[in-house]
Amino acid sequence: MIKKSPHARFEVAIVGLGYVGIPLALGFAEAGCQTLGFDSNKERVLELQQGQSPFPHIPCEQLASALNDETMEFTTNRSLLSECEAIIICVPTPLRQHHEPDLSYILGVAEEIAPHLRHGMLVSLESSTYPGTTRVEFREMLERNSGLKAGTDFHLTFSPEREDPGNSLNKLQKIPKVIGGLTAGCLERATELYEKAIDTIVPVRNCDTAEAVKLTENIFRFTNIALVNELKTIYALLDVDIWEVVEAAKTKPFGFMPFYPGAGVGGHCIPIDPYYLSWKALEFNVDCRFIELAGQINRSMPRYVASHLLEAMNDTGHSLHGNAVLVIGVAYKPNVSDDRESPSYQVMDILKTQGAEVDYYDPHILSIAPNRGQWSGRQSIRWGQNELKRYAAAVICTAHHDVNYNQLADEIPLIVDACNVVPKGRKARVVNA
Repeated sequence: MIKKSPHARFEVAIVGLGYVGIPLALGFAEAGCQTLGFDSNKERVLELQQGQSPFPHIPCEQLASALNDETMEFTTNRSLLSECEAIIICVPTPLRQHHEPDLSYILGVAEEIAPHLRHGMLVSLESSTYPGTTRVEFREMLERNSGLKAGTDFHLTFSPEREDPGNSLNKLQKIPKVIGGLTAGCLERATELYEKAIDTIVPVRNCDTAEAVKLTENIFRFTNIALVNELKTIYALLDVDIWEVVEAAKTKPFGFMPFYPGAGVGGHCIPIDPYYLSWKALEFNVDCRFIELAGQINRSMPRYVASHLLEAMNDTGHSLHGNAVLVIGVAYKPNVSDDRESPSYQVMDILKTQGAEVDYYDPHILSIAPNRGQWSGRQSIRWGQNELKRYAAAVICTAHHDVNYNQLADEIPLIVDACNVVPKGRKARVVNA
């Protein structure tokens, strides 16, 4: 058994203060653990030090409480990592241009923290990735740059994040925590740490298994969303409402789980994680045909939605070219300010290519970040009767709850609704897509 790092100032450090890292850090702090939050982004850390939340779903009061209780500290000083018993990594794992895994954040942070590792420390990776990453690439980078050996000098585990931004019902403490260790001792040490903040621990055989659990969860959602998106296109030809079908089907008390169609899939996990497995499978000359097909269907949805607007405009003798179109929602899911991988941008690109004058409205994203190509820096329109009247059509891509869909349908004559949120009987012609 590896002894804990002695005389540590912090019980745990969270590296990467984003949608996953901040709630995790707060969870440990609220459980009474001395917690360090580390990020190299100086602006983010300064904001957190002042008790200001960067995300609407994380209350400022919650941050202020942890800071006032002196169980939480935020820093850009990486040398403080050497004063921690455990380090948990929560950094992005995006895709490259051709759907290849990008491990640069994982390996970069491993190289960054390795000089600060001490005997007895625990390092736990939470970033979604393919089976073998923790055991091979991540481990090798830590060992090469620290001179220590995982499983002998320090503990190493993988424990996939299960954060659900914007869902107030899913609290960190109540979401079961899957953990896989490099060794049995690593698993035991990680369990000891995580059970301080989380009620239920789910141990699995090793790191590879834990990595596979995360991929399986998101591949399940990815493929089922693709299925219902494909059913939507078929049922539309048969004059059958997919939303009514799903609502009726989910009354069956067994054997069915509802998934809903939309303009595509977005977020930091669902559109990305499946490709980590399909890429890894190529190493064994295996094609993940089901995943690839689901990806093709989901990627086709923005064009499917945009085509419905084009057809509806043509039906009324109008052209998209030169007309103003309002896109409702650029966040990837309702009621959050997260627009990562949002299909709304693809819809907007297609409409603009067709000559439309495209604006957007999103009460949760008032300004588009600088990394969004032609949409970078664009501002959400102000909501009001006069503003809405100037649009020939609207496309609903995200079903935010705090949008007045009644007023939208009374002021704009044509609406393409990919979310089934426009009430029946309003003035607008509504086309489901």
